[in-house]
Amino acid sequence: MTTIGLTRSLYSGPWRAVPVLGITQVLTWGTMFYPPVLLVPLIAADRGWSISFAMGGFSLALLTGGITARYIGASIDRFGGQVTMTAGSLAGALGLALLVHAEHPIVYYAVWMLIGLAMSANLYDAAFASLGRIFGVGARRPITALTLVGGFASTVSWPVTHLLLEHTGWRGCYLFYAVLLAGVAAPLHAFLLPRTHAAVELKPDLPDKAKAFRPAHGPVFVLVAAAFAAYAFVPSGMSAHLLAIFQRGGIDAGTVVWIGALFGPAQVAARLVEFAFGRNVHPVWVARGALTALLAALAMLLITGVAPLTAVAFAILFGGANGLMTITRGALPLALFGADGYGRLMGRIAGPALLMQAAAPWAMAMVIERFSDAAALALAGAFGAIALACVLSIKR
Repeated sequence: MTTIGLTRSLYSGPWRAVPVLGITQVLTWGTMFYPPVLLVPLIAADRGWSISFAMGGFSLALLTGGITARYIGASIDRFGGQVTMTAGSLAGALGLALLVHAEHPIVYYAVWMLIGLAMSANLYDAAFASLGRIFGVGARRPITALTLVGGFASTVSWPVTHLLLEHTGWRGCYLFYAVLLAGVAAPLHAFLLPRTHAAVELKPDLPDKAKAFRPAHGPVFVLVAAAFAAYAFVPSGMSAHLLAIFQRGGIDAGTVVWIGALFGPAQVAARLVEFAFGRNVHPVWVARGALTALLAALAMLLITGVAPLTAVAFAILFGGANGLMTITRGALPLALFGADGYGRLMGRIAGPALLMQAAAPWAMAMVIERFSDAAALALAGAFGAIALACVLSIKR
C-alpha cells in the first residue's frame, strides 16, 4: 500500500481500525489491567482485608475472562468488534464504578467478575480478533501497528494512577477511569471501528492458499496454546508484584514507578523493529528470540540482585520481550491456522492464557510470603522456559 493510500485508509478504509483500537487499548489496559498493582493494596487497607484476598478479586477477573474468551471471540466473528468491544467498554465502566461501592466481600468479587468479562471483550485478544475479521490473512501488519500504540498503556497508566491517587484517592481514580471507558472507549468502538469483513473481499485464489494452513487442532495447536498459556504467567505475575519487589530491594517508590514506566517504551521499540524488519520473519522465530531475551533478563536479576541499574535493564529487556510476544500472540495463530474463524481461535488460545494470568498474582504472592522474592522470580523463569520449549517444538 502506498503512503497516500495508507493515509486515505486511516480516515475512510479498514486501516482506520488501527488508530481507533490503539487509543482504546491504551484506555482499557490503562484503566482495568495495570492499576490494581497500585490500587488493590489501598482497597485492602481501607476495608480491613488481606492483600491476598483483595488481589484475589483481580485473579477472579482474569479467571472469568479466560472462561468467556472463546465466546467473546465467536461474538466478534459474528457481530464485529464494533458491537462486542462497545459492550465490553460499557461493562468495564460499570464494573469500575461499582468497585468503589462494593464493600461486602461477595459483592466485591462479583464486581471483579464483571470487570473480567469486560477485559476479555476489550484487551488485545478482542482487538486482534477484530483486526482478523477486518483484514483476514493480511492482519499481521495491522496487529503489529496496533501494538505500537498499545505498548504505551503501562507508561501512561502507572504515572497517571500515581498522580490521581495523590489528589483523589483510589475511589476517585476508579471513578475517573469509569468515565473514560464510557465516554471515550465505548463511542470509539461503536462509531469509528470499521464494519468491513474480510470474508466479503476475498480473492478467488485464496482457497488454494488456505490449504497451506494447518487445522486449528492437534499437536501444533496444543503447543501454541501451551506456549502462550505458560508465558501468560510471567507478565501477569510480574505486573502484580514487580514494583513491590523493586521497592523491597531498596529502590524508593517514586523511582520504582518511573522504572516501571520504561516498560512501555521498551515494548514499542521492539515492535518498531519488528514492524520495520520482521515482515519476512516467521512469527515462531520472533517468539523464540523474545523468550530467550526474557530468560536472560530474569537470570540477570537473580544473579546480580535488585539495584537501580539492573532494574532499569530488566524493565527494558522484559518490556522488549513482552512487546514481541504480544505481536506473536496475534500473528503466530494467523500464520499457522489462517483467518477462518480467527476470533473463536483467538478465544480458544486466550482461555488457557487468561486462566494462567488469573493464577499468577496469587501464586507469586504465596511464593513471596513463604519463601522470597528471588524464588518468585525463579518461578516466573520456569514458566518462561516452558514457553520457550513449546515454541522450539513448533515446526513451520
